[in-house]
Amino acid sequence: MATEDMVRAGAPTGTEAPAGGDTPQGAGARTRDLRQLITYALVGGSGVLLDLGAFLLLYNVAGLHEQVANVLSTSLGITNNFVLNALFTFGRRDRLLLRYLRFYAVGLTGVALTFVLLAVFSRGLGADPNLVKAGSLPLVLVFQFALNRKWSFA
Repeated sequence: MATEDMVRAGAPTGTEAPAGGDTPQGAGARTRDLRQLITYALVGGSGVLLDLGAFLLLYNVAGLHEQVANVLSTSLGITNNFVLNALFTFGRRDRLLLRYLRFYAVGLTGVALTFVLLAVFSRGLGADPNLVKAGSLPLVLVFQFALNRKWSFA
């Protein structure tokens, strides 16, 4: 197993810091995790802007039903985020089709959650679908980071 593969798999490489206060998951791992979260959030922000912009155009300009506009705009955001996360956040370029399918499956959880929120708040309670869509995005982003990190890019 190559050193890079060993590091990804969590196997010892012989280059870890000696024991005595810092664990193998010490400061370096925390720094990497924080950097990954920040990069994921920035990538997610680009996806949010793309998703929301596409939704606004599809719903308000093209006149598509809010649920159809949601599925299309979210799919565009998911694909954007997969490419950028594979390149910059997780640095994983192997098994791209499998990773994309997993990433998309996680993305579908966002579609489902937003679908429910749109149905409840816009159809059920009369709230503006634009506001419901915008309000759902941060919740979906946090939920999906955890799933993608542990499954799509593990």
